[in-house]
Amino acid sequence: MPNIKSAKKRVKVIEAKTLQNRATKKAYKEAVKAFEAAVKENASNKDELYNEAISKIDKAWTKGVLAKNTASRKKSSLAKMLNK
Repeated sequence: MPNIKSAKKRVKVIEAKTLQNRATKKAYKEAVKAFEAAVKENASNKDELYNEAISKIDKAWTKGVLAKNTASRKKSSLAKMLNK
């Protein structure tokens, strides 16, 4: 445990940011899983789920949770699934 006041504050800030990052990561993973399930079942709302998943991935990239190329790769793989 840190002794210096600024170090104590950094620990609190890092914990808060970690929770936000986990929430963002969970949101995009859930959106991707929902889209994959819709594609597997050939559901009628797969276009809406695709757009939602792309949006969540872009938000994760904007917030720094995902790297740029990782986000692009994930979006590309989802587009391939949609177009099959």
